[in-house]
Amino acid sequence: MLSYAARRLVDLLVILLGVSVLVFLMIRLIPGDAVQILLGANTEVTPEQIAQMRHTLGLDQPLLTQYGGWLAGVLRGDLGKSVWTGAPISQEILARLPVTLELTVLPLLLASVLAVPLGLLTASWRNSGVERTIRFFTIAGITTPAFWLGTLFIYVAFVVAPDWATIGYVPFTTDPLGHVSRLVLPVIALALPLLAGLIRILRSSLLEVLGQDFIRTARSKGLSERRVLYRHALRNAMVPLLTVLGIQAGYLFGGAIVVEQVFAIPGFGRLIVGAINERNYALVQGAILVVTAGFVLINFVVDLLYAAVDPRVEYR
Repeated sequence: MLSYAARRLVDLLVILLGVSVLVFLMIRLIPGDAVQILLGANTEVTPEQIAQMRHTLGLDQPLLTQYGGWLAGVLRGDLGKSVWTGAPISQEILARLPVTLELTVLPLLLASVLAVPLGLLTASWRNSGVERTIRFFTIAGITTPAFWLGTLFIYVAFVVAPDWATIGYVPFTTDPLGHVSRLVLPVIALALPLLAGLIRILRSSLLEVLGQDFIRTARSKGLSERRVLYRHALRNAMVPLLTVLGIQAGYLFGGAIVVEQVFAIPGFGRLIVGAINERNYALVQGAILVVTAGFVLINFVVDLLYAAVDPRVEYR
């Protein structure tokens, strides 16, 4: 197990290195000049001043030199400074990271807690009214984007409870009630599509497991249906669920941009969008690198959980 974890860590570092190269090159392929955007409509700037600013930002260096300098800084924990504010990139990222982590962890927990009992219901009560109702919900949830749900929730909340503060973000330490009030709707909007997908995956996996020989053997021994379902079927059906959960967690971490825009939440997604519009190279590179690292780490943890959930999984 330890050797497997060590190999996966090496893979993780290789993936992050490859992503850093891609991000570095892609940012520079975006149309537009960072120096011209910084100068804006100021026509009194001389070519010498433009060249000096380009030199200060390191943009007059060859691409390989720029990349090497940036990567060396990253290895030292220095992601550079914002060209607009002059503040360290790491500080700007750390200021936004907790907000996006909340929008990642809370929908995941909500969807995970609800997916298991609802998945068991659909698998054990096949062709019943309960199963058809949940199946309708899952189809509707999968085909409904989170940003549309968020917009609908805001409209309904405005009509039903006009005094409900649904937009913006307040730190928990400043106003606990206001914090919860503003996070309820975006968390539900992100959790519902995820929950629908998890229920379908768990139902399909359970139905497949329930048709296998070892389940028939367990039933032939006189075990109750409840014990067969919870003790034998559910555990074997969790591996596909963990796979999907890991992938979705990565998407939630990096993809809450639209929901943050809908609810005016100052999270990681809004930080990246603003940095791209401003050609803030260092901030975009650092932010995307953090998102990628989060995605890879989540899937690394999921891989390790396979062995804990299913003893048949062996790592060599």
